[in-house]
Amino acid sequence: MEEILDRIAGLGPGRRVLAVLGAPGSGKSTLAAQLAAGLDDAVLVPMDGFHLDNRLLEADGRRGCKGAPETFDAAGFVALVQRLKAGGEVIHPIFDRALDLAVAGAGRVEAETRLVVVEGNYLLLDRDPWRELAGLWDLTVMLDVPMEELRRRLTARWQGLGRSPAEVMAHLENDLGNAELVLRESLPADLVVRPGPISSAETP
Repeated sequence: MEEILDRIAGLGPGRRVLAVLGAPGSGKSTLAAQLAAGLDDAVLVPMDGFHLDNRLLEADGRRGCKGAPETFDAAGFVALVQRLKAGGEVIHPIFDRALDLAVAGAGRVEAETRLVVVEGNYLLLDRDPWRELAGLWDLTVMLDVPMEELRRRLTARWQGLGRSPAEVMAHLENDLGNAELVLRESLPADLVVRPGPISSAETP
């Protein structure tokens, strides 16, 4: 954490955009939230606001792989990060986990906000159009967690949500496939963090 804070302090004046990325269950949401809450003039913008609606996923036969790169409005997300980078007030969607859908216009980055902390799985994915993001970040931080630890955390997460054993296995297959993709196809990050084991409650 100290190295991340030092790097942020050295970014200079003006609007800066920080990417915090990692596989599902890596703890990226927790780290990003801690950074945004602990720094003056910082705000958190999650990538999850760009999930495609379940109705579109069902129409395309992709509901079962929700969370994969093709189940996001990637072009819309790239456009959002371009606006964030340019400065000024930016309104953005937020994903409501209880409703399992994105709520348009639910988040705001004020014009005077200096640091925007963006978190998500695919912020450095080397695929079109995701790779357009690489040149927009002022600093990138990737959480590197071994697959077995990811499996443990994700299993505990889905069990904690009351899923049946069959549902847990289906979620695990999907999440771990996405995790392998993040680890295999992400461009290099400025900083790589290897956190120790933490509880499932800390890995949103």
